[in-house]
Amino acid sequence: MAAVATPSDRTLLEVKHLTKFFPIKRGLLRRVVGHVRAVDDISFHVDQGETLGLVGESGCGKTTTGRCIVRALDPTSGQVLFRDGGRLVDVASLPARDLRQLRRSIQMIFQDPFSSLNPRMTLLEIVGEPLLVNGVARGKALEERVATLLRKVGLRPEYMRRYPHAFSGGERQRIGIARALALEPRLVIADEPVSALDVSVQAQILNLLQDLRAEFHLTTIFVAHDLSVIKHISDRVAVMYVGKIVEVAPTRALFAQPKHPYTEALLSAVPKPDPRLRGERIILEGDVANPANPPAGCYFHPRCRYAIPRCHVEAPALEDAGEGHLVACHRARELHLAGVR
Repeated sequence: MAAVATPSDRTLLEVKHLTKFFPIKRGLLRRVVGHVRAVDDISFHVDQGETLGLVGESGCGKTTTGRCIVRALDPTSGQVLFRDGGRLVDVASLPARDLRQLRRSIQMIFQDPFSSLNPRMTLLEIVGEPLLVNGVARGKALEERVATLLRKVGLRPEYMRRYPHAFSGGERQRIGIARALALEPRLVIADEPVSALDVSVQAQILNLLQDLRAEFHLTTIFVAHDLSVIKHISDRVAVMYVGKIVEVAPTRALFAQPKHPYTEALLSAVPKPDPRLRGERIILEGDVANPANPPAGCYFHPRCRYAIPRCHVEAPALEDAGEGHLVACHRARELHLAGVR
């Protein structure tokens, strides 16, 4: 029996069997000859006030999952259930005309601070646009609200008449964060918000996000490929590989004792300052499976050093391994994989 997310009264978001396929078209008539399985039947939940880390290599479907949740992309199938007051709203099937109201509660912080801001708009226009469009504030009240938001993200209010080109990458990301928080959302999707920044600036932005999470009582899905970042900011972690979730666990448990070979390989690459604590670096052979033509059985088996014949023909279900730990691996109960402390 496949394990599913176990939501409770504290659950803010529940994703059920979410799928997003992109058609492959060829020929003069642009006929559909296949599909890229960017997100392939995934389920998870996020509780109120929690930060869920979504990790995996590039191309595994993390960003597509986030964009489907905010309906920047329309899912192919599945449900995205969001608790809006006392009712559950299926974001995936919501008509376009009803999305504006819901987007006040769900916002996104984008990866690239250089391309996510309109270079022809001032900070006042960028941060104030959500407030203006939703009729929250205008005129002097709008300027005061934008000034407050800029202070909260560590920028000086007198900068609001300037354009994005006058700011560094870290400052631009602070502007993006201020814009995302303008409508006081309940859920924020942070799509690799520090990956395009210098290491010294990354720590500042991560600490800022932690402070804002406490101040605004935010629930966050933090998308990243850097597990050291995820360890710092997340309460639970979901590991994705080729569009599927292969492991979900509380952060401390996942780092101490991973149960999926792919997670073990990712953890082996986490840098450790003390040379005595450095274990064996696991180098995965081959490339990430092609989501347009994934292998039979477990998608990870061509790169897995623990694979057995069953892995080549039977896809493992995401099953409960106890204490909030879910894993999709036929050998999860017999393997003892290395973690990090």
